[in-house]
Amino acid sequence: QVQLAESGGGSVQAGDSLRLSCAASGLPSSTYTTAWFRQAPGKEREFVASIRWTGTTFHTAYASSVEGRFTISRDTAKNTVYLQQNSLKPDDTAVYYCAASPRGITGYPYWGQGTQVTVSS
Repeated sequence: QVQLAESGGGSVQAGDSLRLSCAASGLPSSTYTTAWFRQAPGKEREFVASIRWTGTTFHTAYASSVEGRFTISRDTAKNTVYLQQNSLKPDDTAVYYCAASPRGITGYPYWGQGTQVTVSS
């Protein structure tokens, strides 16, 4: 059974940092892509960042709105993916979701329950 569990959200001031964690179980870490999405009140869910193992290195991708401020990384031994969030802005306020996609599968069939990030000005 695949399970994703996010943690690390909270309420911070603009300019502060947070580190979100996504602990995965039931999926071999080397064979899937993990991504972070977010959904703000009244808005569509949007892609934030993703990471996958190519066989020789990690490939990462970011939404333009967070590139340069957020960093996604993976600890293979702990089967955990992190999202380091720096220079947070009020526009980053959202519920952040971790999602996983096994190799060869289109889309993200596995999702966590989400963690709230609130940034005040």
